[in-house]
Amino acid sequence: MFQAYFESIKYVGHLLPISFLRIFLGYFYIDLALKDWKFYSIGSGGLADLFVEALNKPALPSWYRLLLSEQIIPHWHTYAFILIGLQFAVGISYILGYVVRPTSLLAVFVCLNYLSISSVDREIFFKLLIACHILLAWVGAGRCLGLDYYFFKRRRGLWW
Repeated sequence: MFQAYFESIKYVGHLLPISFLRIFLGYFYIDLALKDWKFYSIGSGGLADLFVEALNKPALPSWYRLLLSEQIIPHWHTYAFILIGLQFAVGISYILGYVVRPTSLLAVFVCLNYLSISSVDREIFFKLLIACHILLAWVGAGRCLGLDYYFFKRRRGLWW
């Protein structure tokens, strides 16, 4: 397995800059999850306050407004736990380079959630982050400096 890890640089070395982007985004998501864990688990109602503030946005779609008011705000502890778990999963997957394609599509949905509740000044950041996740899914960035190359050699498929 370690041989396949170093062999990936030889055969898929053109993906090396993208793999550095993948590893950086993995660190970013783990750091974000740790900060959110401290804020939402210790603080009282932090995520609920964020969603109540998002309900006042005029550009929020009506179906998302209904989802926020009926499901997410009353059960914000569960939703915060799920969101932080997804951030940890994306971060660990990106750092290890394991199942990067499905995880990056999951990260796009997390970013779309943040995009819909964020303020206007952070909108460009989340759009750029969505573009990075789509790029990682498109090229299969886990095949260089990651575990995906080991599985890509043995079982070809869409996941790797």
